[in-house]
Amino acid sequence: MIGHERREGRGHRVGGAWKRGSSAVVAGVAALTLAGCLSSGSAGGGGGDSDEDGPITIGISLPLTGDFSEPGKGVQRGYEAWAAYVNENGGLLGREVELKILDDQSNADRVASDYEKLINQDGVDLVFGPFSTRLVVPAAQVAQDYGFLFVEPAGAAEEIFTQGFDNLFYAAPAVAQDHYDYLADYIEQMPEAERPKTAAYAAMDDPFAQGTAYGLKDRLEEMGVETVVDEVYPPNTTDFSSIANKIADSDADILVGGTQYQDAVNLIVAVRQLGYQPRMAAFSTAPTNPEFPEAIGAQTEGIISPTGYTPEASWETNAEFVEFYTEMHGTPPNEDEANAWTTGQVVAAAVEAVECADASPECQQSLIDWLRENEVQTVVGPLSWDEAGRPQGAHLIQQYVDGEIKIVLPEEAAEADFIAEKPAW
Repeated sequence: MIGHERREGRGHRVGGAWKRGSSAVVAGVAALTLAGCLSSGSAGGGGGDSDEDGPITIGISLPLTGDFSEPGKGVQRGYEAWAAYVNENGGLLGREVELKILDDQSNADRVASDYEKLINQDGVDLVFGPFSTRLVVPAAQVAQDYGFLFVEPAGAAEEIFTQGFDNLFYAAPAVAQDHYDYLADYIEQMPEAERPKTAAYAAMDDPFAQGTAYGLKDRLEEMGVETVVDEVYPPNTTDFSSIANKIADSDADILVGGTQYQDAVNLIVAVRQLGYQPRMAAFSTAPTNPEFPEAIGAQTEGIISPTGYTPEASWETNAEFVEFYTEMHGTPPNEDEANAWTTGQVVAAAVEAVECADASPECQQSLIDWLRENEVQTVVGPLSWDEAGRPQGAHLIQQYVDGEIKIVLPEEAAEADFIAEKPAW
């Protein structure tokens, strides 16, 4: 099990930021960085029909409207920033990168037809993945059917990795079930008398959201923490009064939200209005969004969230990414933008190593095979994958401390001390 493997050997801190112990790299690629990926001027050699002097076209479908539009737009910003950076630094294989982005409207049927169109009608050279597990699965199936490499930034649920895809790679540090491992480790190490005794779970009916919440649920139940509320709600839920009443009546010590963004905001507002005060409160995704404090009235102190990225990390190329993105957009990148940029880095590493970027089966299979065997340096750390495309890394735990979200776990990476007893909200 991936989570168990990571708990046996966590890593170490280097230069003031989190550094995971990396696995051996196949000879010849040890120092691969984005800057190195962008410097090559070699011509493509995949034997496809693409114009080797023209742009490399990359097809993408994203939820720019609908339930997942908020993070979807973040992924769009990350992809566009990566492409702009590549083009300002000599292109990929000496060629300009051109993105073709469609809006799937957060609809699984639409995302599948979008990738069919991008590959069949538009004749793109490469594809990047969409946002959300719900959209990644049908999109990855289309890419698999056409033999395309499929690197994706936001499909972390376990169901993605049990579909039999042999072309898929998740461009983030850890799968959904492992996102809260460091929090679970911390609680497990607490004296038994001080641990939470009861827990309430509310999760969106979404594989990623449920995966994060239930990954922590499994760990807590192993420790004897009793589940007193376990509610799953549809993605379009806006009225949380019924769920909030159940949670408040339970007076659970820890509240765990398997959430995206607006649902977490609405749930917090609802339980807060009832006077419910948990000892710990953890929500996936939402607290790392820059709009989150304003949305819940800035009563964020002690709220916990897992994250695969921080702008302060000292990974190779991260400082350059943060500077470039901030200059382009006026604010630092968050996790959605970073995972999108990472997707670009991963594909660029394979393209430069194999020296091809076209739709031919030979080129696409060469890209897939190269990533199966190699580790890539990215802004979220060094990434390598198992045979199903699961990344072999770790998520950090962030928490609002003195009004700012900080890394608090593991201790080696901490920017602030973990708050074990959440202040009232």
